[in-house]
Amino acid sequence: MGLDATTWLVMLCAGAFAGFWAGLLGVGGGLIIVPIMVWILSHQGVGPEYSQHLAIGTSFAVMVFTSFSSVLAQHKRGAVRWDLVWKLAPWMIVGTFVGASLAKYVPGLTLQSVFVVFALVIAAQTFMDFKPKASRQMPGVTGSAASGSFIGMLSSWVGIGGGSLSVPFMLFCNVPIVNAVGTSAALGWPIALSGCIGYLLNGWHVADLPTGAAGFVYLPALIGLAIGTVTFAPLGVKVAHKLPPRKLKLAFACMLTVTACQMLWKILHAA
Repeated sequence: MGLDATTWLVMLCAGAFAGFWAGLLGVGGGLIIVPIMVWILSHQGVGPEYSQHLAIGTSFAVMVFTSFSSVLAQHKRGAVRWDLVWKLAPWMIVGTFVGASLAKYVPGLTLQSVFVVFALVIAAQTFMDFKPKASRQMPGVTGSAASGSFIGMLSSWVGIGGGSLSVPFMLFCNVPIVNAVGTSAALGWPIALSGCIGYLLNGWHVADLPTGAAGFVYLPALIGLAIGTVTFAPLGVKVAHKLPPRKLKLAFACMLTVTACQMLWKILHAA
């Protein structure tokens, strides 16, 4: 099942856009990639039965490359707090797997509604320039385990990367915005990798997947999107380090607002 020139152009442009925002804000870019993937798959004649699975699985696979590119660029600028990565990443992975196992017991609309409320509250606080207590710091081992597990669990429930949650958490703990974004990029890589492996394995023996699919990962789209994201993620990182901290916070708040409104629209549309 080949891809025409228009589809390749759309993938490269979408990958470039997603990569730039991933580098700028420390997020995975899945909110951009998944809808594009659904369009590509429908354009290729893939039915609705597995199109969402393939879209999310391919998005995770793309984010493996995007996050790695972002991390390298952030690390070169000294923006990654590796001490926080080692404290949070293992628990975020645990939370992701636990959340995936428990998700079937909780209504999807309920899970999405929780995220909408959370995102809008955080965005409102950022717009109003809410400042946490100066004495507040990142929690210890127990608090990091609980926080990381919750971030991973909620991320798996609503189908987003951890950056939309880990950045606000670190800001609440007085981590500077540049370090929060850089560290979030590093935290997103293991989540993307575990998600990619999970979707690849879960779809490995599924029949009637399109030619070029490895499990629930569509390889032709992965190539086109990854080229765009890897190329433009370092540019987003460069811009992030040139923006004043307040403007970078406002950009993140805008992203959260758009994400929440998009999810709210889906909730209302499904009701």
